[in-house]
Amino acid sequence: MSGGMPGGLTEARPATPDIQEIANEVKSQLEAKTNQTYEEFKAVEYKTQVVAGTNYYIKVQVGDNNYIHLKIFKSLPHQGGSLTLTGYLINKSKDDELKGF
Repeated sequence: MSGGMPGGLTEARPATPDIQEIANEVKSQLEAKTNQTYEEFKAVEYKTQVVAGTNYYIKVQVGDNNYIHLKIFKSLPHQGGSLTLTGYLINKSKDDELKGF
């Protein structure tokens, strides 16, 4: 399976348990930034972008038709491989396309 072009976004793929874990790891960062608590927090799809590390764009369901798009940066293993929430878009719907921001 190809990782796609360096710098380009991959096609959207259904979220996997690993992607849910990544989203869960930055949930507290998101809650601090939005000053909200999310009872529901279900990753539904994602795209990746290879940079000096990896950007994950993850669509997360937080309510009936309420979604948040997360941008999470994962540093390279020799830099610690840490996850940082670098951006988010709130008030998205199920049909909003996940794209770079």
